[in-house]
Amino acid sequence: MSTTRAVWFFVGALTVIRLSMLATTDLEFDEAHYWMWSERLAPAYFSKGPGVAFAMRASTAIFGANEFGVRFFSPLLGAGTSLLLFYFARRLFSATAGLWAVVALNATPIFNIGALLMTIDALSVFFWLAAMFTFWLALEKSPRFSWYWPLTGLLIGLGFLSKYTNAFELVSILLVLALAPRLRQEFARPGLYLLLGIFGLCTVPPIVWNAQHAWITLVHLRSRGGVGHGFGLHPVEILEFLGEHFLAYSPFLFLALAWGVIGSWRRLNQQFKVLFLMWFGLPVFTFYLLLSINKSAAPNWDGLAFLGFGLLAIYFWWERVEASFMLRLCAVVALLVGLSMSVIALNTDLLRSAGYELWRNDPSDRMRGWKSATGAVEKMRNDLEAQLGEKLFLIADARDRASEISFYLHDKRTEGPGHPPVYIIESQDIVNQFSFWPRYDEFIEVNPGIQRPESEVYTEENGINPFVGRSALFIRDGEKDGVPHNIRVAFQSTESVGTIEVRRYGKLLRRWQVFLCRNYRTLPL
Repeated sequence: MSTTRAVWFFVGALTVIRLSMLATTDLEFDEAHYWMWSERLAPAYFSKGPGVAFAMRASTAIFGANEFGVRFFSPLLGAGTSLLLFYFARRLFSATAGLWAVVALNATPIFNIGALLMTIDALSVFFWLAAMFTFWLALEKSPRFSWYWPLTGLLIGLGFLSKYTNAFELVSILLVLALAPRLRQEFARPGLYLLLGIFGLCTVPPIVWNAQHAWITLVHLRSRGGVGHGFGLHPVEILEFLGEHFLAYSPFLFLALAWGVIGSWRRLNQQFKVLFLMWFGLPVFTFYLLLSINKSAAPNWDGLAFLGFGLLAIYFWWERVEASFMLRLCAVVALLVGLSMSVIALNTDLLRSAGYELWRNDPSDRMRGWKSATGAVEKMRNDLEAQLGEKLFLIADARDRASEISFYLHDKRTEGPGHPPVYIIESQDIVNQFSFWPRYDEFIEVNPGIQRPESEVYTEENGINPFVGRSALFIRDGEKDGVPHNIRVAFQSTESVGTIEVRRYGKLLRRWQVFLCRNYRTLPL
């Protein structure tokens, strides 16, 4: 069997396995939140572009609003990324190097999780690698014009619409052109500017949306980076940042990758391939490393850097591995450790059933317990409604819980067009995408002459609030005590009506407190 056929067989088999696993766990809370975006399509959202929302809207339109439908594109994007990596590595080096690259990629825990869960990273990584490949093809045809230039701009733009970090690819392109003397003439040719123009068109939707919404994404990204309250030197945060990478990429694979990248530095100005790959990794990694001086970045934030770094490490190692039996043995061990960590990360029940517990937070807990906990909330709501003789609306303390409950409710009972099935606590602050959807504290216009509810606290607002006088169930994290101020003062009374617990193999996964909040009256001025 040829190497190319072996890669296709390997990727195809993995994709079938991943597709079969899509419905075996509950949605992770980011997936549930993005599903809510897909139900309310927009040019952009509070923290991200519209890419993931449109992808989910397409897949759920075909397969329905279930775990398989929400996640359908993730294994396909994982397969696409793997095949792009193979063909790119084959073009740069050899088919054998491409095979090693694909196997190593699919042995890393972070990629395996990303090829199962449908988040922005699956789209972002695919478009980053596709743009990197087409840019290389454009350079191969230089100084002749190629349509790979505008195609690269489009792919970067689509990546940007999925994850704003993809804009760093423009920095990589400019650095490669500036640092390679033979390519500097591209600054005087139309290809680069066509690339930039196509990318610029892709930025219009989120820019227009943000201009209409107080540039809230910039405010969010600033706070997410940990610089909203000043910048300081915190060495422990850097160690945590690097330590998370050892776990996310598996220790031996990350060590080999880091060694390969550092070892390639001396060839930076000797071989164009090394320069190219280095500068498609270094800007993103450096940016998040600097942020981690203040506050540790998550290992997926700089994941785009490891496509270039990974190819660089393959180039550094593959001839050495082929020439040394000991290195081949080490490579096999590293791949097996990475694969084992991937399997455990996706299904920690393998350890629990054997009587072992993880020493840290269980990553697969994020994909369990939501459906059963929501079922308990829905039963509690139905029982109370039968007892009280009135319909209750639902409020959650955070967007994670609100999104998961919204997805898993059988009777979603939205109060009107665009309303979420579950609200978050009313607030003057813009805290997430829920702040832009219809809320229970909003006033709606009414025709002149209609009598206003006597129970309103104030009457300066135009229109009426249709929730005044109604009761709600408030669901919050069970680890916290009491009822938040904005709930306590907005309702005439609040009382605890139950606690919901979900356990697995004796471990507590979810603990929610549920409160009955009677007679909403809007917050006083």
